[in-house]
Parts: sequence; structure tokens; C-alpha cells
Amino acid sequence: MGARFKMKNKGVRALLRSPGVQAEMLRRAEVIKSVAESLSPVYEKGSNAGHYKASWETSSTSLGGRNRDRAVAYVRNTADYARWVEYGTEKVRAHHVLLRAAQIGGRNQ
Repeated sequence: MGARFKMKNKGVRALLRSPGVQAEMLRRAEVIKSVAESLSPVYEKGSNAGHYKASWETSSTSLGGRNRDRAVAYVRNTADYARWVEYGTEKVRAHHVLLRAAQIGGRNQ
């Protein structure tokens, strides 16, 4: 006789918001953050040398997702010019640091 399983949405929601899942999401975000730091370009001139590289941070919550019903973690760069480093401008090429970090970090977990 085979095992029977009946999924309950309430249980799945509880699992997705659990501290264990939140901790795992944060762990994965920390891996991506460390890869992003290693890939970050460093402008050697001026008073902001290394500011972009030092501005990576992570956070997590159990109220994430579209319906605010699951654990999520975020990786972001707080430098005010981070968008232009990621996507580039007419004069500066895009570095895609976060994109590449997510691709590489996702494999190294």
C-alpha cells in the first residue's frame, strides 16, 4: 500500500513563512552579496574610491512575495549611483554586477 499525502494550503503557507525558510533565503542572499562584492568595479580616484563595493547589503522578511505570504531575502547596493553601474549609461558600459552575482551565486549554493 502506497503512502497518501494531502496537501493543505495553510500548512504550505506556514512553511513558506517559517524561520527556517527565511534563514535559508538570507543565507543565499549572503552568498550572492559576497559574489557581488568580488565583481564590483572600484573607481580608484577621488574620495569615493571603493564606496560602491562597500555598499552591498542584505535583508530578509517573512512578509514577502506578491501576497506578502512567504519568506524572501533581498540583495541591494545603497550607493546612489548603483543603478548606473548595473545598467550603464550612454557613455559608460553596463557592468550587470547584481545580475552576474545572482547567476554565479545561484550555482555556488
